[in-house]
Amino acid sequence: MKDFDHLMSVWQGQPKRDQLSVDEVLKSVKKDIRGIAGRLYWGIVAIAALIACCFMVMFFLVFNSWTTYVGLLIILVTMLMYISLIVRNYRILNKQDVTINPAEYLNGLKAYQKSRSKLVGWFYYIFILLISAGLGLYFAEILEKSTLTTKIIIYGTIGIWFIFITLYLRPRIFKYEDEKLSLMIERLERLGHQFE
Repeated sequence: MKDFDHLMSVWQGQPKRDQLSVDEVLKSVKKDIRGIAGRLYWGIVAIAALIACCFMVMFFLVFNSWTTYVGLLIILVTMLMYISLIVRNYRILNKQDVTINPAEYLNGLKAYQKSRSKLVGWFYYIFILLISAGLGLYFAEILEKSTLTTKIIIYGTIGIWFIFITLYLRPRIFKYEDEKLSLMIERLERLGHQFE
């Protein structure tokens, strides 16, 4: 009997799982989604501005070599692919409110997270490769009369910039966003299990 009382006291002494406050979770999720959607929005604005600049350079400046136009076209198509992906992700995040249909909203967040992981994976490297090829073709004519030192400095700077983005910046940005998404999904799932 003594062992049973001891076991009962240990069992009752276990900390209970904290119950999540619905209001706090929803406010937190909405705030985090607004933050991610805001970054996506400004990304759309920046890419749209770059696309407009690329169009103006391509159609209003005259180049002697066809490779320059091919380089600009590669850059333009790559940015159009990227902006379509960002707009799609922006729509996934903003298409519905979490309070209307939480299960559907949770599925939308999971789809967004899966889409972002695809972007982090293969698409990012294709994007960098195509932008690099486009810039290489574009600068072939632009730097034609430049000195070897100038060419090395410009191509070296572009190469270092892409290496910096790929190895340092990309993992940190996507890791931070993925952690936020995972936390939001985990909170919403826990909240859903509370009411089951």
